[in-house]
Amino acid sequence: MERLINIDNGGTLTDIVVGSGADFTFTKTLTTPVDLSQCLFDAMTKASTQLFGESNLAELLHSTTHIRYSSTQGTNALVERKGPLIGLITDDPTLAETLRSVEQKNGLFDDLIGNRVAVVNADESPEQLARDLVAEINRLTTAGAERLVVAATSLEREHLYKRTMLKNFPRHLLGSVPILFSREFASDTNRTRQIWSGILNSFLHPTVERFLYSAEHRLRAYKVKNPLLIYRNDGASSRVAKSVALKTYSSGPRGGLEGTRALSEAYGLKNVLMIDVGGTTTDVGAVADSTISSDRRGSVQGVGISYEMSNVHSFGVGGSSIITVRDGKITVGPESVGAAPGPACFGFGGTQATITDVNLLLGVLDPETYLNGEMALDAERSRAVITKTVADPLGISLEEALIRMEETYSGRLAEAFAALLISGQETTIAAFGGGGPMSACAAARSVGVNHVLVPRLAAVFSAYGISFSDIAQSYETDVTGFTPVAIDTAKAVMRLDAARDMFQEGHDIDDCELQWSDLVEDGSEILSLKAVFRLPHPVLDGGSPTATTPAVTSGTREVRSSATQIDTVSVYLLDEQKPGATASGPAIVEGPFFTARVPLGWNLAVSNAGDLLLTDSIRS
Repeated sequence: MERLINIDNGGTLTDIVVGSGADFTFTKTLTTPVDLSQCLFDAMTKASTQLFGESNLAELLHSTTHIRYSSTQGTNALVERKGPLIGLITDDPTLAETLRSVEQKNGLFDDLIGNRVAVVNADESPEQLARDLVAEINRLTTAGAERLVVAATSLEREHLYKRTMLKNFPRHLLGSVPILFSREFASDTNRTRQIWSGILNSFLHPTVERFLYSAEHRLRAYKVKNPLLIYRNDGASSRVAKSVALKTYSSGPRGGLEGTRALSEAYGLKNVLMIDVGGTTTDVGAVADSTISSDRRGSVQGVGISYEMSNVHSFGVGGSSIITVRDGKITVGPESVGAAPGPACFGFGGTQATITDVNLLLGVLDPETYLNGEMALDAERSRAVITKTVADPLGISLEEALIRMEETYSGRLAEAFAALLISGQETTIAAFGGGGPMSACAAARSVGVNHVLVPRLAAVFSAYGISFSDIAQSYETDVTGFTPVAIDTAKAVMRLDAARDMFQEGHDIDDCELQWSDLVEDGSEILSLKAVFRLPHPVLDGGSPTATTPAVTSGTREVRSSATQIDTVSVYLLDEQKPGATASGPAIVEGPFFTARVPLGWNLAVSNAGDLLLTDSIRS
């Protein structure tokens, strides 16, 4: 069986799963935001130690067929608006208002572009057009534009702008301010959607580009033959040079959804909602009847784009989201302390409170066993920060502040997935990510959900979900009004394009599946082709044994349940439980790199696969 490496890079922690057949090794490491390639290699080095008993990165790389990588960096960058300023060049004086009209709630246009819009009349003489373009590009870059998007009313005009720019600007100057031509970037029948795709890609591109090419350069030093593959938000993977930044947006959560689909099939669950609680965001999505909810034309923060995307929604509430007081009320996110400086308890200089600090002081987290004992937590730092930023401003005790912060956080988490619940249908929440198991039961109970499933690989579950991806490329041609002969010609051209691209991916077209389909969109007939090269997928076991036994405790922990009450609760190590083990809350379950909180009234059971099944006995 081929060895495959799957990596999910988050804002705070980076996860790695190394799989070969049914065997999986996994670990986590801190994200290194200054150089994201560093945490990639840190994770692989740690995994090599687990596999070989000593650090041997070269051996791991040379025994691996593919490295598949996904990142939340693009998602986090857009949530926090951390990216380049964009300039827009057009011949349509109404375009800015048209683009604003589709996303007035988020202010995305004003945050990314603002007043950096140039309207250039394309009907002028070539000399005047050149002068106008030079003047407007200079004005936009002086106003701070770091990347430019050209969106003209026709393909011919965009080509005219392009020829004029290339003629009047030296290539090395254009390269310093990259320019994207919207009609060349994406094929779409909807013009507004097409332009937004170009804008968003331009914003996301630098975040993705810097890391990926740095990582490829470092891999070449190890003489790695197989290229780094990027996991995309459509569930497929491809080489760095064969993908675009926009397709990496929310790619990590798509991995989580693929894993959630595998859970739904293994356990025979009709409706499953995933909540993937990372450091900066919580990502939610739905699987119904083993089908991932997705759109042929996806959306990013409410803005339609030209590419397929799963229906994943990202909310600014995660383990490193800042909890503070605004206007006399406790608020959560969307700002995050990230991995640097991280939560106050990390001891890296953090001065803002997070749910990680709260759970440490509540007693949910053991400061000695956090991240499998690889990072000691400092409770005194958490106590000082929460007192200063929350308790004192509200004029309440630290204990009361902790309870209110936890309730606010659980409420925000519930808001993230409540809209996806289907009235009258039983739903199971698949809770994963580093923070999902800690808060899932409280959030589920608040919206009437009785079942929570925490996979044993919860802490790295999105990375595990990448294991279900294949290498693929997609193509579309508008064949409206084409004769049968012209359609056959279009098919031949598309197949040649697929053969070229899949060859560059390292695979012969005859070894690929060709999936043809005909679509109708906005009155146009679209011919679609997807070329797929299959990679090995894991098999996930489900179900629980008929016979049950009491779960074996490993000790107790003092956990605060109110401002005036501390409970002594049992602690269970998940990997020490046999399938069929059961217990009742309140309890703490320590899994590999995660902690699950089981509140009073919830029952826990361990499945055949070692997953944690939680049921609310009060409501069920």
